[in-house]
Amino acid sequence: MFTDTHCHLYKEYYQDLSDTINKCVENKIPHFINNGCDDASNREVLSYLDKYPGMYAAIGIHPENIDGVKEDDFKYIEEHINDDKVVAIGEIGLDYYWVKDNKEEQIKLFERQLQLAEKYNKPVIVHSRDATDDTINCLKKYKVKGVIHSFSGSYETAMIYIKMGFLLGINGVITFKNCKLKDVLLKLDLVNIVLETDSPYLTPVPYRSEQNNPSHIWDIVKFICEVKKISMEELSKITEDNVKRIYNIK
Repeated sequence: MFTDTHCHLYKEYYQDLSDTINKCVENKIPHFINNGCDDASNREVLSYLDKYPGMYAAIGIHPENIDGVKEDDFKYIEEHINDDKVVAIGEIGLDYYWVKDNKEEQIKLFERQLQLAEKYNKPVIVHSRDATDDTINCLKKYKVKGVIHSFSGSYETAMIYIKMGFLLGINGVITFKNCKLKDVLLKLDLVNIVLETDSPYLTPVPYRSEQNNPSHIWDIVKFICEVKKISMEELSKITEDNVKRIYNIK
């Protein structure tokens, strides 16, 4: 049994969302955290929580969606942050890969949501792309914990996050050819990771040309077990304990 700690299960991505979710449960993925990334998706993921018992939600504003953010968007997050099954503020963070001329605005958006996480004692799910130093500096300002989503950095960077109390989200990237993350994982204690798919993105090898879904977490599991030379049962026990340690998932 495994939890997909990060996916984006929106109607726009899946022809039959109910079928996709039902197949996850059949494939022993009973829990998944559906991440919002803007006001529309935040509202959408919350609308599913009563319908799907295994679904939990994170709500937040992704840095790529900074344009057009309104005050009401923050108000909505704060109004619902303590709803049942809302387990984190996410997906939030910094992304300097596509746009580099709005760094100050991104930092303000990120820190505003970190302030909410600190205020309500909620974990954060952090996106960081080409922005490691600023991400770390922002996180150091607040008493927050959470997950560094889609971690693919160096061992040294991993240890900085771990010492700050964060877990590392490992997804299909680890299966990609020439990815150095498996070398980092060899050095890490598995108590410091959680598993995720980032569906519908980052489909693992050998299905890279296909749309991702939470069932592909099994391909990530198999790869990690081969790298770490452990059983699936052992990996399940460790990572599920990690999930429960940081998220209020029952």
